[in-house]
Amino acid sequence: MSSSVQHSLLIDAGNTRVKWAVFQSGALGIPMSWLAHGSVDHTQLAELVLQWRDLPADEVLISNVAGDSLQQALQQAVETVFPGIVLTRFRADTQIAGLKNHYRNPQQLGSDRFASAIAAHHFFPDTALVVATCGTATTVDAIIPGKGFVGGMILPGLQTMAVSLAQNTAQLPQIASEMSLDSLFADNTQQAIMSGCIHAQLGAIQCAIEVLEQQSSLPVELVLSGGAVPYMLPQWQHVKQTRQAHVIDNLVLTGLAVVAQDRQLPQFSADL
Repeated sequence: MSSSVQHSLLIDAGNTRVKWAVFQSGALGIPMSWLAHGSVDHTQLAELVLQWRDLPADEVLISNVAGDSLQQALQQAVETVFPGIVLTRFRADTQIAGLKNHYRNPQQLGSDRFASAIAAHHFFPDTALVVATCGTATTVDAIIPGKGFVGGMILPGLQTMAVSLAQNTAQLPQIASEMSLDSLFADNTQQAIMSGCIHAQLGAIQCAIEVLEQQSSLPVELVLSGGAVPYMLPQWQHVKQTRQAHVIDNLVLTGLAVVAQDRQLPQFSADL
């Protein structure tokens, strides 16, 4: 990759939405300073052409976990706005951007999970980490310094869990997405559902932290990202007042930015 590349269009195609950002080389930080960014749901892909018009881009890097048909649609939109541009579909591998991948089959690890891990490892390189991304699904992954990504777990996301419970249990109501939670021990059914779902998520995260501390003999830091974080973070802070959670928005896009910058280094030679 030539060092002349200055701007990268990064695309995170998830299960329900497509997020994108334009990254300018050298602008890595928390929070990220994107040149531009946006998102659409899967029914609004035509809007991407309008959103990307007049933006600078020297390359495109896509993390897509939503299937080949969406990939083709995204590539068509990219080609419409940036004809002939270098486009790479980011996939997990044995090592990228300094992070080793110890998945049994490294290429089977979701590109979103590995990108998130790369971002967390970049900002906390000498720290044992649990990386939790909380969206349609919640992924809880572990990183050990000096070793790399060691694996993780996947569970239904907060809203997915709550909706499934409400739809499949007689006489339980649907919960409002904006509902707040006053106490773990709720005194009404809607908040009881919310409390159970939130604390199931937090319990998985806490379990991961405790096991990783045992396995690594190191203190573990938590990195959180995803749309459900605003619901979960207050409860985490209430229950675990002494353990800080590092919240990083758009963790997948941030990981892609780390990869884009790493690819411009002279020693980079591996294909994604």
